[in-house]
Amino acid sequence: MPERLKKINTLIKRELGRIILKELSWPESILVTITEVETLKDLKESRVFIAVFPEKEMKKVLKILKGEVYNLQQFLNKRIKIKFVPRIKFFEDKRLKETQKVDEILNKIEKDWN
Repeated sequence: MPERLKKINTLIKRELGRIILKELSWPESILVTITEVETLKDLKESRVFIAVFPEKEMKKVLKILKGEVYNLQQFLNKRIKIKFVPRIKFFEDKRLKETQKVDEILNKIEKDWN
C-alpha cells in the first residue's frame, strides 16, 4: 500500500473516531470502535470497519451510523484538509470474530497443555 494511502487511512480513522465520539451519543452499555479504514486507490471511497461491544448491538449501531453518514461526512470534510475527501461507508469488522475464535482455541490448547 502506498504511503499516501496509509496516511489518509490513519487520518480518517483518527478524525472520524473523534467525530463519532463527540457528535453521536451511545448508551453507556455500548462501545463502538473503528478498527480499520481502507481507502480505495482512486480516493473515492473509504471503507470504515467497526467493532461493537456487546456484539448483539452491531446491527443497531450500523443502522445509526449509516443513517448519520451524510452528517458524519460533512464533519469529516471540514476537518480533513485534502483536495478530495473520500466518501465513507461503514462495515462490520468480521475479522474480529475470527481473531476471537483463534484466541479461544489457543487458550483452550494452553489450558489443556498445562
